[in-house]
Amino acid sequence: MVEDSTMEQAKQIAELPFVFPHVALMPDAHFGKGSSVGTVFGTDRAVIPAAVGVDIGCGMIGVRTQFAWSDLQDKDLTGLRSAIEAAIPLSPGNYNSWALDPRTEARTRELAQLAEDTGVNLSHSKNWRQQLGSLGGGNHFIELCVDEQDRVWMFLHSGSRGVGNKIAQKHIKAAQKVCKRYWIQLADPDLAYLVEGTDEFKDYITDLHWAQRFAFLNREEMMDRFADCLGDWAGQPVVEEERINCHHNYTVKERHYGRNVWLTRKGAVSAEEGQLALIPGSMGTASYVVAGKGYPPGLKSAPHGAGRVMSRTQAKKRFTEADLASRMEGIVYRPGAEFVDEIPDAYKDIDQVIADAKDLVSVKHTLRQVLNVKGT
Repeated sequence: MVEDSTMEQAKQIAELPFVFPHVALMPDAHFGKGSSVGTVFGTDRAVIPAAVGVDIGCGMIGVRTQFAWSDLQDKDLTGLRSAIEAAIPLSPGNYNSWALDPRTEARTRELAQLAEDTGVNLSHSKNWRQQLGSLGGGNHFIELCVDEQDRVWMFLHSGSRGVGNKIAQKHIKAAQKVCKRYWIQLADPDLAYLVEGTDEFKDYITDLHWAQRFAFLNREEMMDRFADCLGDWAGQPVVEEERINCHHNYTVKERHYGRNVWLTRKGAVSAEEGQLALIPGSMGTASYVVAGKGYPPGLKSAPHGAGRVMSRTQAKKRFTEADLASRMEGIVYRPGAEFVDEIPDAYKDIDQVIADAKDLVSVKHTLRQVLNVKGT
């Protein structure tokens, strides 16, 4: 299920002289900015900021709780939904108040210290502290799920929010400026790159690592708030049986085919042998907990989700609130026209994506949604 434009983007990246060993497209790959979403490739002494993307460190977190769904299913989930919506700021531009609780404050102190220690300049995002613990919009979500053994999972998807976007845009522009300075001809301006050993490269990697840590802690923060809400609603504190937190938009130094490279995963998770990861479906469909197989041709990676087959504009023209309601039957969510572009029909079939990823991962658990919370 790969469109021609996605293949063309992959070929453009593969033609760059510093790409090693090759470009791997995941089963959910679709056209994107700089590179397709679902693209994995290594680079030798260079990085492409736009190929990492603007939501640096975006990813998933899942927690398996002690609860069995059979013990909770008679309770009213709308109360839990309302509590989550009150505890976690939703939608772009919605952040925490200026009075942060001690847990949130501790995480912001860690990030502030990391920025000070590594020289990260956050003057472009003066409100970054208030962004920690906020969801955002688009395909970001919070879900309560049940696995094949009737066990209850908390599950959510988010990234580095506005501060990560500002960091990404800053360095995409810097890379384009550098390439223009040296008359480097590119098939697409968003393929502009930074070369190891330069100040621009060092600044990007430093900022990138900070943003990736922010995204990781952002998910941890929201998950802790989610657990508080679930515990209050269920009448007993959540006991975590398992926690998985993984990026799917990032760059990291890894060894592939005998060489150390900067491995970029844009819309892909790490799938080292035995490594656990999370692959969500679209709104209203199944999600998966998987274990990596360490498949070398796939650059030890796996898909990050279902992958879009139509744009948000196309989906809103084609489908209605009633269509979405029929797909969400049996799932508690907040109805609204603003969510129609997230209808499962706008995405690839997640079950087919998982089947196509059989060489990359094995399925450990299949999760079905019972509650969905989204920002507009």
